[in-house]
Amino acid sequence: MVVPTRLLALSLFTALALATPLSQTVPKFSRDLLVHESRDVLPAGFSLAGPATPDTPLKLRIALVQKNSDAVVDALYSVSDPSSEKYGQHLSKDQAAQLAAPNPDSVDAVNAWLAEHGLNASSVTPAGDWLELNMNVSKANTLLAANFSRFTHGSSGLETVRTLSYSIPAGLKGHVDLVHPTTTFPVPVDSNVSVGKKRAFHEPMMPRATSSNCSNGTTPACLQELYHIPTTPATVKSNRFGVTGRFGNNAHYDFLEGFLERYRPDMDPKTNFSVTLIDGGNNDQDVPSVSEGELDIQYTVGLATDVPVEYIMVGVEWQDGALEGYLDEVNTLLSMDSPPQVLTTSYGMSEDSLSFELTDKLCKAYAQLGARGVSILYASGDSGVGCTTNSTSFSPTFPSNCPYVTSVGGTQGFAPEQAWEGSSGGFSNYYPAPSYQTAAIAAYLTKLGNSSSANTTMGRFNATGRGFPDVSAKADDFRVWENATASLYGTSAASPTFGSVIALLNDRLAQKGKSPLGFLNPWLYSKGVETLTDITSGKSDIECNGENVGFEAVAGWDPVSGLGTPDFDKFLSVLGI
Repeated sequence: MVVPTRLLALSLFTALALATPLSQTVPKFSRDLLVHESRDVLPAGFSLAGPATPDTPLKLRIALVQKNSDAVVDALYSVSDPSSEKYGQHLSKDQAAQLAAPNPDSVDAVNAWLAEHGLNASSVTPAGDWLELNMNVSKANTLLAANFSRFTHGSSGLETVRTLSYSIPAGLKGHVDLVHPTTTFPVPVDSNVSVGKKRAFHEPMMPRATSSNCSNGTTPACLQELYHIPTTPATVKSNRFGVTGRFGNNAHYDFLEGFLERYRPDMDPKTNFSVTLIDGGNNDQDVPSVSEGELDIQYTVGLATDVPVEYIMVGVEWQDGALEGYLDEVNTLLSMDSPPQVLTTSYGMSEDSLSFELTDKLCKAYAQLGARGVSILYASGDSGVGCTTNSTSFSPTFPSNCPYVTSVGGTQGFAPEQAWEGSSGGFSNYYPAPSYQTAAIAAYLTKLGNSSSANTTMGRFNATGRGFPDVSAKADDFRVWENATASLYGTSAASPTFGSVIALLNDRLAQKGKSPLGFLNPWLYSKGVETLTDITSGKSDIECNGENVGFEAVAGWDPVSGLGTPDFDKFLSVLGI
């Protein structure tokens, strides 16, 4: 039996801080505290349950101001822009860490402040820009002039300890970006949207030519035909492909073997993947399948033939608080001397669930990883334009809003492909359009202004914001093996597919002694646009406060399918390999 399912895991967060000029001395810090961050309204569903007991343990992280906040991003563009003399000259671990490091004065000032309170912090990143320390609620309240309390979420029963305000000494303004977790609340998981629950989604009715490998659903053979993906095995074993796993989405070895037997009979069915565990993650084989892990692994191992695939499983023992392992994962990769050259992730969150300050800390960490030659791909989401309750404004997603990652939207059908109606896309309210994208967005906005959908979309998004997705791939009717065939839908399928193309291209580049593609966007929006098939029909479609809204796919870039879908042969031609 084929069960249609729509997949993209979402997690949400919230708010943060400001900075002022550096102090020139290291004063005593017991007085002159200034509010650094506060919030007046609790996240939806949360209520105050009472004070936290004084001995409740807390693990806090302090983000230090980097000595040159633009250095990492400047380096990223320098090695990623094909017009740059340094294109492809990716940074080493130490070089990237030096660019992201805080000023030594900041480290000394923060350590002096903590020492006054009998506290010691340890660095948790190669750059030393995040410090971690343990204390109880009583100590934290004194240190930060805070009021850590217990809050509960009504429908899920989730309880957490947070404060609605905290302060730092005036002398630390300009040294400390933020303290976390403080005013950021965790993500409640309600029973009706429990992680791993399969959600029915109708199967689009598309014209199907019986001669196509896509006639009976999306399989490796379909994608190989559609995007000219080769079956030729990769040969460079140092070229690795990282796949993020979360929330118990285990990938089963026997399911992968069954998948390869059915859909890649030319491959050794014993072909496998390695596992890296973070935050108490596991890939136990005796737990039921919840589909996401099977999809991500089967369509990376099964498409990027013989590229070593590394499943990076993030557990729930998060060291980064309500960031739920996102920061832990990127810091783990930054700590590697040689991280995987491609990383695909099928999870995301609402942009407005994080403050800009916390968003930017994560986004700059992705920039640091990109400067080291890693192509970071994120599924754009399955919520179309994004609907905000009781608001007419569209809701963008993170990390797709980050200018330093490649966001992958979804298509459906074949001959021709159309934009998939669930494909999330839009414009960031935090980040302006990056220079590599401004011309593409301007062209789209001109088309939108002249279209019939202008009345339902204009004024509901930030027209000057970073647009997403950047590219797209099929997101419909993926056949996955779980001791039976399941049919899965979502940009969770599109991102591993596009990532597989990049991983195979990196293998070809490595065979020629060339560097990996790294951060893709500056190249994609210039030379790389010739390697993509433009999607010009279909639209995103979501019911939002009683009306159906969405963006249309048009010639050129659009916030549904991006620049289009990959063509491996055209990539080879443009890259000269």
